[in-house]
Amino acid sequence: MKGKYVLPIAGLTGIALLSGCGSDSDSAKYTQPVLGTRSVAIITDDGYQFKDLNRDGELTPYEDWRLSAEARATDLTSRLTLEQKVGLMLHGTLTLTSGRVDSAAMDDVLKKSFVNTFITRMAGDPALIAADNNALQETAESIGLGIPMSISTDPRNHFTNDPNATSVSAGAFSQWPEALGLAAINDPTLVEEFGDIARQEYRAVGIQIALSPQADLATEPRWGRITGTFGEDNQVSKSLVQAYIEGFQHGSDGLKTDSVATVVKHFSGGGPQKDGLDPHNSYGKEQVYPGNQFAYHLVPFEGAFNAKVASVMPYYGKPMDVTYNGEEIEPVGFGFNKQVLSGILRGDFGFKGVILSDWLIVNDCYEECVDGLTDEQVADGVSAWSFFYKFGIPWGVESLSIENRYAKAVDAGIDQFGGVDDPSYLLAAVNDGLLTQDRISESANRVLVQKFQQGLFENPYVDVDAAVALVGNSTFQEKAQAAQSKAHVLLKNDSAILPISDTAKKVYLYNVNAEVAAQYGFTVVTDVSQADLAIIRTNTPYETDPRYPFGSVHFGQLGYADAESVVHDSVHPGVYTGSDDYAAIKAAKAAGVPSIVSVYLDRPAILTEIKDNADVILANFGALDTAFFDVLTGKVKAQGKLPFELPSSWSAVENQQSDVPYDSANPLFNYGFGLTY
Repeated sequence: MKGKYVLPIAGLTGIALLSGCGSDSDSAKYTQPVLGTRSVAIITDDGYQFKDLNRDGELTPYEDWRLSAEARATDLTSRLTLEQKVGLMLHGTLTLTSGRVDSAAMDDVLKKSFVNTFITRMAGDPALIAADNNALQETAESIGLGIPMSISTDPRNHFTNDPNATSVSAGAFSQWPEALGLAAINDPTLVEEFGDIARQEYRAVGIQIALSPQADLATEPRWGRITGTFGEDNQVSKSLVQAYIEGFQHGSDGLKTDSVATVVKHFSGGGPQKDGLDPHNSYGKEQVYPGNQFAYHLVPFEGAFNAKVASVMPYYGKPMDVTYNGEEIEPVGFGFNKQVLSGILRGDFGFKGVILSDWLIVNDCYEECVDGLTDEQVADGVSAWSFFYKFGIPWGVESLSIENRYAKAVDAGIDQFGGVDDPSYLLAAVNDGLLTQDRISESANRVLVQKFQQGLFENPYVDVDAAVALVGNSTFQEKAQAAQSKAHVLLKNDSAILPISDTAKKVYLYNVNAEVAAQYGFTVVTDVSQADLAIIRTNTPYETDPRYPFGSVHFGQLGYADAESVVHDSVHPGVYTGSDDYAAIKAAKAAGVPSIVSVYLDRPAILTEIKDNADVILANFGALDTAFFDVLTGKVKAQGKLPFELPSSWSAVENQQSDVPYDSANPLFNYGFGLTY
């Protein structure tokens, strides 16, 4: 194939004339990529091989890996129907049955809707994940022009245990501390290494997109999604966000064939929620800036742009009474906000990649979604998830039709919609003149560029046996566990109890594995009064609301109290968790037994009631018991520093400003605090 390609570019501006790349004089400069195919033929041209994805027996420009990703995407976009372009703008969810992909259901979605980007929530066996993803790619290869699927995932290398939270069980994958733990260590080199290891694990099983990192800031201590952030300092977050992306994307020069495309979230910073209530639910839709710190929350995203992040996800919340550069920002969810997406993100920051909406922003929020279950329904055991199909997050645009919400979001800058696979509304928006086909082509083209950059058109398949050997291998897990230990923050160490040099002690355990304690030489007793030492693991207290599908997102009270004396969230009281842990700590104190308390900080706990009841206080951000005992015995030293301040009282929490860092009155432990031993 010689001469020039003249690429048709319907729906895109400009004409692209690209020189043919197969002449004898320059052919040696190309390296033949590995081609993975199940059903399409291979074309040979000038000694190189190409996949005949459109099955026409000719080498079409988008099939020619010698061309740039941009040129190939331009060519392919021009060949797509409106329906195919719209399909590229939807980011669905893989249907699972008994933990495996439901192939029949997915075949139906793929062949009818042309959607080919999906989030996977499969956990566990990497062999099954890899095999199911291969099967999906085989189906995609057989449809239309053979566009490969892209599979995304929420973070799956950490410790979040809430099944309704935006993370996936680590399973066989290497298990690291939460992002907060990486922030406690504050080593960009380690964060990049983590990202690189996770990148290898993702790609090994056929996952190409990471719905992370969070560049949000933990300036509102009550917010339930702090655990995925890098804390409340915007410069630390900027540095670690950049390192995270460079690890996942394998460098700072954008996507390449072995990259995992990262989706930094949640632009323009999702932390300052009113009263800390999460905007997954209607009662938490307002995002507020009483300290006028909107610009402070943009800084971490600069790290993402330095690393040439592939995609950006706006948040659900709607900004209230916010002015930026002298202009009042429209109070609609960020996914519908043209000032933020086209003005700040595309304009001020010059972002060229894919803007992916958060999940379900175009759906209706029906009465049950707004008001939740009744107390009687909860008492009768009715699950809030039973009306999930009536759930949506269209904050600020509730009065618009679904079709008009799509149009407003695309006009604002959205390229792809998360959590939906029904193309009818977006098609209707075009057919009714609310959106142009040229605008649809722009978004479809952006999505395709990334697929080409990642080499998916050449080989989207993975080696199942290689995935099993690589995912969670001993080297990866050793590094992960070392990070779990290092991330511990030592807050109190009376009488220099740590490190424990004499492990021939009788210990009483609470939320600790007795077998692990025995492995370290301790004798476990069940009566605290008979113990030499009490070792207690506890969580940061929280409130939940079983009336809502996302009511398990933590909010409210951060301090330890007896059940009858809990000071509930004054705005949205929920079900308090923390009394049992508090009782265990007080029991050890009453028995006169020295105690070690390790608190899992997914939010900034109030430890005022614990400080005088425990001899040693450690903070952790996700750690196996073995990693915990490594710290107790001094095998690995706790090196962490607090990535946020720990407030001293609930009134201090209520009086701090949601958008301002480390501003609570008289904090019990300041930002950056951490003892050594």
